[in-house]
Amino acid sequence: MAVLVGKKAPEFQAPAVVNGGEIVENFSLKQYEGKKYVVFFFYPADFTFVCPTEIVAMQDKMEEFEKRNVAVVGASTDQEFSHWKWLQTEKKDGGIKGVKFPLVADSSMTIAKNYDVLAGDFEYDENGKAVFKGVPQAYRGLFLIDKEGIVRHQVVNDMPLGRSVDEVLRMVDALQFFEENGEVCPANWHKGQEALKPTQESIAEYLGKN
Repeated sequence: MAVLVGKKAPEFQAPAVVNGGEIVENFSLKQYEGKKYVVFFFYPADFTFVCPTEIVAMQDKMEEFEKRNVAVVGASTDQEFSHWKWLQTEKKDGGIKGVKFPLVADSSMTIAKNYDVLAGDFEYDENGKAVFKGVPQAYRGLFLIDKEGIVRHQVVNDMPLGRSVDEVLRMVDALQFFEENGEVCPANWHKGQEALKPTQESIAEYLGKN
């Protein structure tokens, strides 16, 4: 798996559904550079089981993301029309109606491939024909991208394993605290807790207290 931390987030232009129902043709993360942090996450497929729990959980915390100047963007290998239909479907019927953040349609699977979260790839058979091996869906990859477009945190879960939105917010807090104060965040750090100056003396003092 590619480690993208410290590197420029792969760029793309793709269809997306925004504001819960508007289809746009050339959505890009470039629009956020210099303005917002981005939480860009992949999920396997629309109209499945774990995926709506994550997406709705993200929407439920949208006020917290907005307080932190973070744009949340989801993506799967479904087409934009599938996203649109899912967004119009009531939650009691397995839908995600009420979700407002963008859902990108990566039907070509190139975005998932460039972020190295695609659960398969094309291979050539004995006749030289391209055949997809694996599952044409994305693993549960999540990337925290700073305002300069650099990936600062990434995590990838297998498809059955849902992610923690609170942990995503914790990582946003840690990154922003470091940027603002120059202090580093120890294990299990949460906003409002003591951090560390990057010196041996500071670390020794912290460990002595804990």
